[in-house]
This record gives sequence, structure tokens and C-alpha cells, in this order.
Amino acid sequence: MPALLYQTPAGDLDKFISEFLQPNRQFLVQVNKAVDIICSFLKENCFRNSAIKVLKVVKGGSLAKGTALRGCSDADLVVFLSCFSQFAEQGNRRAEIISEIRAQLEACQQKMRFEVKFEIPKWENSRVLSFSLTSQTMLDQSVDFDVLPAFNALGEVPRHSPEKGRSYVDLIHSYNHAGEYSTCFTELHVDQHIPFPLIPQCNKMPKGKGFLPPQHGLELLTVYAWEQGGRDTQFDMAQGFRSVLELVSQYPQLCVYWAVNYNYEDETHGVLKKTPRPVILDPADPTGNLGRNARWDLLAREAAACMSALCCLSRDGTPIQPWPVKVRELPCPICLPEFYWALVFSPDLLEHCQWDSPSSEPGREPTSLCPPEQRHQVRARGTPNLQANNSVPLSQGPA
Repeated sequence: MPALLYQTPAGDLDKFISEFLQPNRQFLVQVNKAVDIICSFLKENCFRNSAIKVLKVVKGGSLAKGTALRGCSDADLVVFLSCFSQFAEQGNRRAEIISEIRAQLEACQQKMRFEVKFEIPKWENSRVLSFSLTSQTMLDQSVDFDVLPAFNALGEVPRHSPEKGRSYVDLIHSYNHAGEYSTCFTELHVDQHIPFPLIPQCNKMPKGKGFLPPQHGLELLTVYAWEQGGRDTQFDMAQGFRSVLELVSQYPQLCVYWAVNYNYEDETHGVLKKTPRPVILDPADPTGNLGRNARWDLLAREAAACMSALCCLSRDGTPIQPWPVKVRELPCPICLPEFYWALVFSPDLLEHCQWDSPSSEPGREPTSLCPPEQRHQVRARGTPNLQANNSVPLSQGPA
């Protein structure tokens, strides 16, 4: 598959994706229909004779985000339960909960009709529950699911409500391991993704020891590249692909984050300031740096090779140019609650800018105390509505 991608002309990348990477559309319809049946069954039947209630069942993973690949798709079914009242309780009674959900999955398997093959592993594990859905006629079409009990951290708060900030402050005080409560924010994970299957393919190519960057992190780089290209659903695939490869190649300076779900007046900003590069901060979970502990060097080596291959060359043989990278003056982004997206190539920026505190005056935002001669020149990709005036903060980007 990598060799085939390298040999594909840039103008044929959309065709390559359709023929070799995307799951069969009919199969996806069948899978989504089956998942809806399973979710409804679990919500109605789990813990019927118990004080525990299923609050909701949410679909996550690549299937929910539209980033599923043929033959290697994954998905999560996150079961939000009433017995958890805080993050730290999520591991409580796990064996009991998994056992009950498994029993109801098996009942669903027996009672309901499905257009796909519904398989639950025969061996039981008190910590993990999984199942798979496979096409009845196309053996290379399947999706593996993990079933994950979770604390309903967001409750009934609207997705874009500022009240979510309280949940994130609690999260910062509760977590021991980066991303350990990421499932609690599954609904937010699905919000900002676009189908772009080429980058996960590159992640399978490198040979070497160690873990490669997670697919979710690469998906976030893809979202950035798409925003840089103007959010056009008809953007040029080769140029978008080339732009993401460029990001990968600059991994030692990479710092990607946004504050659409949480803001940097919360304690979450400390996570970013203290974290070595590369940083790809999970937009739904500020404790989850998707750039850490991965062999970015292997992926960057593959990206460099790919950028010189046929798939990244114009018809006349010249390299396809990525979307432009401009040098801008930025105020300190870490203090701006309405800063939407930044890709900053200067860790020093976060340490040296100073800002005053916002007053109670309606509509007033923090202003920079840095004198003009100390403004920091940084590479900024995709930062919307930048202001050069030292006293004017960044405005919010598009939602």
C-alpha cells in the first residue's frame, strides 16, 4: 500500500482514497444501524434491577469521527453511568459493571437482527469488553469496538457552555496519567474532525522500534491543515496532504492547541507550559498530549520521503507547495480565553509575555504589558484574525 501511494499521481489521490482506503459505504450504513440498535438496547436493559442507571451511550473513535479506514477501523461505545459522581470513581466496581454490560450485549446478540456479523469474544476479561461487527459478504470490512464505562463529567451542560470550565478544573486535580479520563469527553472528540485518510496510512509505513504517534493526534494535525486551507470541503487533496507532511517534518518545534472547549485562564495552561515538544493538546482533554512518547523521527523520515514522491509532485514535476506559512507577531496566547487555534514555533513565547488581568468592565479583555521591543516573532499557522497592535488581543476564530 505505501508503494502504491507513492506511485499515485497527485491528481489521482481522491480516486486512490475512494478505491483503497475508505470503507464500503453500504457496510458503514449497516454498521451504524447496528450500533444504534446496540446503544438503545444497552440503555434500556442494563442494570434494570439496580440503583445504577445508564445515562447515555455515546459512539466514539474513528467510526464516529468519519475517519475510519478499510479493514482497520476502531470505535468506542462509551456507557455513561449514574454510579460515578467524580473522575476518581470511574474505576470503581469495574468488574461488576463490565459483567452486566457483557450479559446485555450477549442478550442483544441473540434477540436482535443485524445485517452484519456481531461477534463477542468467548473469553471474559473483568477489565475490558470488546466486540466486532463484520460484513456478511466483504471479509475485509470490519469494525472493532471497545465498550467503556465512564463518568458523565459534562452532565447536561451544553457543549459550548462556559460552565464546562468547572469540569476541567476538577479534571486537572484528579488525573494521575495523561488522558486517563479522556473517555468522559467523547462527545467533544467527535466535534472537530474531517475525513482525511492519507495521514494514517503514513503512520503504518515507518520501520523501527517504539510507538508511532497516535492516529488521533495526526487527525488533529489534519484538522489544522484543513483550517489553514480555508475550511473548504473541496480543497485540493494533494496540497492538504503536503501541508500535513510539512507539519510532521517540523515535529521538534510543534505546539498545537486550541481553547474551544476550555480556556487558559483555568489551571489547564500549566500543562502546556511545562510539556516538552512536540505538543498536540487534545481539544477535549487538556491532560492528553498526543505528541508525547512517540517516535516522531520515524514518521518524519517517512514524511520526507513521501514529499518527494509522485503523490506530492505537480504534473510538471515540481513539488506541490503546502499552504503558506507566515511570520506574524503574536501576543501571548496562553492567557487569552477566546484564542481559538494556534500553532506556535517558539516555546519561549509562553514564558516571556505578560498580561494584565481583565477587569469587571463588560467586554474588556486582557491587554499585553510587553513593550513593543519585546514582542516575539514566531511562526504562526492558522491563527485567525491576528492583530499587530500591541494593545489589541486576538479575537475568536470561527466556531
